[in-house]
Amino acid sequence: MKEVSDILKSYALAKSAGKKSALATVVKVEGSSYRQPGARMLVTDDGLLTGAISGGCLEGDALRKALLAINQKQNKLITYDTSNEDDVKFGVQLGCNGIVHILFEYINEEDANNPIELLKKLETVRKEAVILILFSLNRNAPQIGTQFLYRDETDILPNDFTILHSYLKKVVHTKTSIINTTIIDNKTHEVLMEYVAPPVTLLIAGAGNDVQPLAKMADFLGWEVTLGDGRATHSTEKRFPDAKKVIVAKPQQLLESVVIDARTFAVLMTHNYKYDLEMLELLLKTNCSYIGVLGPKIKLERMFNDLAQQGITLTDEQLGRIYGPVGLDIGAETSEEIALSIVVEIKAVMEGKNGTSLKFKKEKIHQAANAV
Repeated sequence: MKEVSDILKSYALAKSAGKKSALATVVKVEGSSYRQPGARMLVTDDGLLTGAISGGCLEGDALRKALLAINQKQNKLITYDTSNEDDVKFGVQLGCNGIVHILFEYINEEDANNPIELLKKLETVRKEAVILILFSLNRNAPQIGTQFLYRDETDILPNDFTILHSYLKKVVHTKTSIINTTIIDNKTHEVLMEYVAPPVTLLIAGAGNDVQPLAKMADFLGWEVTLGDGRATHSTEKRFPDAKKVIVAKPQQLLESVVIDARTFAVLMTHNYKYDLEMLELLLKTNCSYIGVLGPKIKLERMFNDLAQQGITLTDEQLGRIYGPVGLDIGAETSEEIALSIVVEIKAVMEGKNGTSLKFKKEKIHQAANAV
């Protein structure tokens, strides 16, 4: 979502300045690639790039292809074979050993359903979605491009796409993008059904100096940060310019300031034991998937004992959502290092990973879109 948000902001500025744009999207990958299907880059007619479709090696040529799409006002599919070691430009220098298919779409401002307008819909509702992009590996065939955004079974699909309904439900259920084929006007097209999750919400109870690097890192990743505690001198927007929301509030008020769902992660770091204890009790009644508690293990044990004295017995499921002491064990000492350990632990939990070194990983690093 961060890449999408950055692209939407860049497009708004370009449009206001009278600039034309094209959207480059990775639609299919065969083998290995730095970016996977769904990666995007906006290109304006003056050469400004927002987003990325590779590690930097394809962007130069992609700029030229995007400018061509803008000048011709039509979509184009370009294939880069990075597995060809004889290709000095894209082969041996890249070392990705894969074939990357990139769709370039001219953004027609007069089209109410152009790709940018469809991407804007992702920000209107906090809900998972599927973006459908049609393309043909035959470069001379018409490239239909980004068509519509699907959220749930109540969405009405155009007649040509009703056959994909079962696949769309599968994408939402498995939270994994897939690639399929479909027939439109007696012509075969490939279709990328890209799963898009809602943005991550990070709820931080605390507004001390040690929260500042955490809020900044989370914002850099595109997470939406809401934070606060009971101190008006600390919970200020001036101290936390990167946070989406900063409030002075009691625990109940702070909890009510955000929507708690499976993409909500919370960290308790007020350095006020009673405040953190009350927040912990409240969060355990929600479906918040991660509750990080700053401080030593003895503090967490004391919290469990105090909850027990109140007649609150934690279930195994609730205990599994509590992470204390918070953060991965990376030898963190400073506030910035502790913030880093918290961010990477949340990311690992989010993806169902253990946070171990990629050095020991046997399978591929990235999970590509499944072809069905």
